Amino acid sequence: MRASFRIGRVAGVPVGVNWSVLVIFALIAWALSASQFPQVYPGRPGWAYLLAGLSAAVVFFLGLLAHEVSHAVVAKRNGLAVEGITLWLFGGVAELRGEAKDPGAELRIAGVGPLVSLLLGLFFGGIALAVAVTGERGLLLGALSWLAGINVLLAVFNILPAAPLDGGRLLRAAVWKATGDRTKGSVVAARAGWVLGVALIGLGLWRFLVGAGVGGLWLALIGWFLIGAAGLEERQARVGSALRGVRVGDVMTAQPQTASGEMTVADFVDHYLFAYRHTALPLVEQGRPVGLVTLDRVRGVSPDQRGTTRLAEVACRADDLVLARPEEELTDLLPRLSACADGRALVVTGDQLVGIVSPTDISRAVQRGTLRDQVTTDR
Repeated sequence: MRASFRIGRVAGVPVGVNWSVLVIFALIAWALSASQFPQVYPGRPGWAYLLAGLSAAVVFFLGLLAHEVSHAVVAKRNGLAVEGITLWLFGGVAELRGEAKDPGAELRIAGVGPLVSLLLGLFFGGIALAVAVTGERGLLLGALSWLAGINVLLAVFNILPAAPLDGGRLLRAAVWKATGDRTKGSVVAARAGWVLGVALIGLGLWRFLVGAGVGGLWLALIGWFLIGAAGLEERQARVGSALRGVRVGDVMTAQPQTASGEMTVADFVDHYLFAYRHTALPLVEQGRPVGLVTLDRVRGVSPDQRGTTRLAEVACRADDLVLARPEEELTDLLPRLSACADGRALVVTGDQLVGIVSPTDISRAVQRGTLRDQVTTDR
């Protein structure tokens, strides 16, 4: 899930927000200020309900951020790089580069998030109790009680043993520890996620039919998301198994054809596209990659403008390039490559271009790895 905009850094990790957060934020604030709070605490002015609802929603998302930051901090302490944190429709995600080196690290990284949510729930619950002891029965108590309950619920939901939830990571760590097979642990957790997703869809549709309304549809939507995410995790686990031990330099196309950003799109089509049958061309200056032009980008230029449009004007900019080193593990590159719109990585030594990795290169490596695993299993 890509961030629509960045809001800063927390604990040295870039934090971004996807536009879909606005949807769930608005739903939470509306549900609290227009329904829950007025029913429980009638007679207050409208602005008070709105203020309480917005405040509770903001603090809730700060709690989600704390949940993800805890994952990122523990991951960094266990030797993993963290690309960033993104808040989105279904909560948040810490984008880790690479995988935990052992089941213990996996357990620590996965377990800390629900623990933080649980502690937040207990913290708000304690404050709510203290406020209640003073005799306060207003919106402050209502907001604190809701924050306590929602954080405890978040902790409980996240430890369900099903991928991609934190509990799925805990299950994977347990199976990995018991069998010594990381891939088996991932597959077990992913299939548990599929089962949970189906169960939530069924429960959500049933609740909708008996009158639960949007709440039932929301459960079904979460279940649908879990099924898709679990299936993706299983595929990634199998691909990771096939590519384990393979380095970028083993699969890259070495010394690819390059061009200058000053070349026109027409020259690229006439002299490069058909002559070399390339669908992507790195742009370089003194051997240093400064861009990447693809066939899809060229197609976006109308034929009458190709003679005057330079490749640099339509190419992927240098800041957006996915760069890798020949000695890097291919499994570490895959998450960055899948998040790249152009689907290709440029391989550099120092700042000099030495190769390119395309989806075709990845597919060939997966096929070789799968065949290797089958041969090993047959033996």
